[in-house]
Amino acid sequence: MKGGTIQINWHDGKPVLTLDFHPISGLLATAGADCDIKLWLINSGQAEKKLPTVSYQSSLTYHGCAVNTIRFSPSGELLASGADGGELIIWKLHPSETNQSWKVHKSLSYHRKDVLDLQWSPDDAYLISGSVDNSCIIWDVNKGSVYQILDAHCHYVQGVAWDPLGKYVASLSSDRTCRIYVNKPQTKSKGVEKINYVCQHVITKVEQQRGDETKTIKTHLFHDETLPSFFRRLSWSPDGSFLLIPAGSLKVSPTSEAVNATYVFSRKDLSRPALQLPGANKPVVVVRFCPVAFNLRGSNPEEGFFKLPYRLVFAIATLNSVYIYDTECVAPIAVLAGLHYAAITDITWSPNASYLALSSQDGYCTLVEFEDNELGESISISVGKKPVDGEEKKHVLEKTDELMTETEPGESKKQAGSEQNEENKQPLPNKITTDGEEKEQKTDEVMTETRQEEEKQPLQSKVNTPVSNKPARKRITPMAIDPK
Repeated sequence: MKGGTIQINWHDGKPVLTLDFHPISGLLATAGADCDIKLWLINSGQAEKKLPTVSYQSSLTYHGCAVNTIRFSPSGELLASGADGGELIIWKLHPSETNQSWKVHKSLSYHRKDVLDLQWSPDDAYLISGSVDNSCIIWDVNKGSVYQILDAHCHYVQGVAWDPLGKYVASLSSDRTCRIYVNKPQTKSKGVEKINYVCQHVITKVEQQRGDETKTIKTHLFHDETLPSFFRRLSWSPDGSFLLIPAGSLKVSPTSEAVNATYVFSRKDLSRPALQLPGANKPVVVVRFCPVAFNLRGSNPEEGFFKLPYRLVFAIATLNSVYIYDTECVAPIAVLAGLHYAAITDITWSPNASYLALSSQDGYCTLVEFEDNELGESISISVGKKPVDGEEKKHVLEKTDELMTETEPGESKKQAGSEQNEENKQPLPNKITTDGEEKEQKTDEVMTETRQEEEKQPLQSKVNTPVSNKPARKRITPMAIDPK
């Protein structure tokens, strides 16, 4: 593995806020505060044992404001870009004999304020966007119109994700909640089913016991709006079996310091984290799964928390570092630190898993190149009619924490009907620590949602390598997950 920050003038020295690889050609698209989208060809440095380089290809100029997010559609035929002021543009690829050009296809207008994140549906037909206007919008891309508005968040929506199996969408906000929506199709005339996303879970808080007392206290699961990032980009695994959620902040016990975390949700139960990965000394702002699956290495089958018949690789970016994990082992397989002078804003994997790219507010991007088979031997996995549901092996956990979520049978208005869920699994593998903040909600068997004031947490600095966590007063056994 070789990588480093490429010292070129990416976007006139202005912050690079987002980047994405084209799923077919492997071209890298970047965008940022200069209002432009630029396309780059990656040149391998393997033969000369040097760092990879990039060659500028073209610019997509249309936006009048800073571009916060760009995402290619799964087919590679469309590109969506969201910017300040609510600008949202769909670009279409126009191939020719000599070159490929992108032209503005549609302009989607409804958001009143900055668009911070977006994600395509698996069939290119729909798009979900999250905005500073506190709403998520599902767009009908073919018609270029609003299809559904999800407006229950009370603060900026900084991350959205669309399940690759098409059943769920998720949104993450600085109101310290993650909302999981499930598709409950409506049958229209002529027997045609129309998608209809309804809020199923509002993940907010964890309930913990106070020492030997019978009283419990509730702490937040996510950072508040003081998190120094515009983005909380979450990610589904390519097989749809897991959802990774950043911006976590969790106390192992009521008296301990908060730990920055990434939560892993199993498809089998999206009401509570299946496990929690400690972060570093800075909050986690972006997570992204590698699109390629790999054969199991078979080194220590008892070590991993994910019980999958293959290995998935994912990257977790804090404000200043990137941790690369796979689903077969506990510790990160690589840690990248000290690469940028300002906050990391986005990460992306190339379609063949040869490259990992990250962008930063310091105006530069970093490219990491993996050698052939360095991550493993790639295999194909079928993502289709049969979901790869992560079924959890029922390990009996110490009765310590209970995760509180709301189950909303209705649409995206604030409703009561909440659900008290079982134990929150917080593995504390011998790794990285951090700090962060937490969240809040109600407590009886039926709870209503109450959003309360944020708790400020100190942000530690410096992270170089994974550091062992000190054993907490109550150590919680992680839950193993079986996708079968």
